[in-house]
Amino acid sequence: MTHILIRGGTVINAESSVRADVLTQDGTIVAVGPNLEAPAGATIVDAGGALVMPGGLDPHTHMELPFMGTVTKDDFYTGTSAGVSGGTTMIIDFVIPDPKQPLMEAWSNWNGWAEKSASDYSFHVAVTWWDQSVHDDMGTLVREHGVNSFKHFMAYKNAIMADDEVLVNSFTRALELGALPTVHAENGELVFQMQQRLVAQGITGPEAHPLSRPPAVEAEAAERAIRIAEVLGTPLYIVHVSSQDSVEAIIRARSHGQRVYGEVLAGHLTIDESVYRHPDWNIAAAHVMSPPFRAKHHQDALWGALAAGHLHTTATDHCAFCNEQKAMGKDNFAKIPNGCAGVEDRMSVLWDAGVNTGRLTANEFVRVTSTNAAQIFNLYPRKGAIAAGSDADIVVWDPAATKTITTAGSISKVGYNVFEGRTVQGLAKVTISRGKIVWMDGELRTERGAGRYVKRPAFAPVFDALKRQAGLHQPQPVARAA
Repeated sequence: MTHILIRGGTVINAESSVRADVLTQDGTIVAVGPNLEAPAGATIVDAGGALVMPGGLDPHTHMELPFMGTVTKDDFYTGTSAGVSGGTTMIIDFVIPDPKQPLMEAWSNWNGWAEKSASDYSFHVAVTWWDQSVHDDMGTLVREHGVNSFKHFMAYKNAIMADDEVLVNSFTRALELGALPTVHAENGELVFQMQQRLVAQGITGPEAHPLSRPPAVEAEAAERAIRIAEVLGTPLYIVHVSSQDSVEAIIRARSHGQRVYGEVLAGHLTIDESVYRHPDWNIAAAHVMSPPFRAKHHQDALWGALAAGHLHTTATDHCAFCNEQKAMGKDNFAKIPNGCAGVEDRMSVLWDAGVNTGRLTANEFVRVTSTNAAQIFNLYPRKGAIAAGSDADIVVWDPAATKTITTAGSISKVGYNVFEGRTVQGLAKVTISRGKIVWMDGELRTERGAGRYVKRPAFAPVFDALKRQAGLHQPQPVARAA
């Protein structure tokens, strides 16, 4: 048996903070309490008064993503290694089938690529088209492979965009299976038309990217997805919410009792749209992702919604296209591969911009970086908690440590960093994944293939509430005179 005893820290969970030691055995937390005894041969980690928190869970990454004949620079090993260096011990990545590609074929591809992961991982599966085989494969994925969430791109016309027919069929099937529908909310037709207009006007650089995807484009799609989910009676998770407009749509739905969950990216909370006007084309293009970074007033709305519980999770949408790959759109911004890195710095950026400014408490930080995602995607309390019986995915967090984020100091292989030059206070001192120390005092100790695929059961607790609501509102036949 292998043991680690973390001694002298303050355990921070989403609902409590307590001075306690933490003992792990063979990858599981076995005790949390004061003055724990170290078993013979145990590794002792001196927290030195630092904070002991659940490892971060990033519910939105794209490692090793094939796109336009190229593949993102971070594979599942380098990407998850970058993650643990910043305190993230699990990712949920995306299987994205090509149009007409069987879901199970795409699943098999991603499953093979991910075997090199340094920390635990799971998958959402995108539904990009519809026929009976997709209906059947969704059942296989849920029942045999522990997939409990399906992604729908409302953007990217002529590629992977799901129209309303796909949304209705897939949402209905997900509800039958106890799986959570998720959406990338942007009106793909509007984006396509706006891109064509801008290029025709000679506006071809990265500065056109946010012009082609204004907040209303996101809000329309979010509202449409919410209404479809309302009619069908299914919960809904909206990824990378970037605008005040979308936040307001989510708040309206939730105020009427609808189960809508929102995710926000660390980048959207801290970076504004001025980056697209940077005089260096490479720097401007490096920030091209969708939805784009917004005007600063949207950040205030996002922070407010996160603190108030209207947005629930924080992610990165880590999708590491390098400068050479971005240059495919040198003459047409619409051809710049969409994506930014961030899994390495999410936790420190959010701590610095959230906790250090008073926008979040330490407990709320744990909730939005780990616990909420674990609960929504039915991983809790295996993940997202420092408690006996939980996985030994732990970060010892030093709230006083500082660093300036630089590309040169990054583990990610993308070759640039959208948080470049930002000084942050609050860093992962020690990261433990599956009961092994994988990051300690600036030293990376990961192993290829040490991570494991984690199945997520269907029918997360949210479905219990939906069932009760449905029982209260069963339609009754109307009695009519003969």
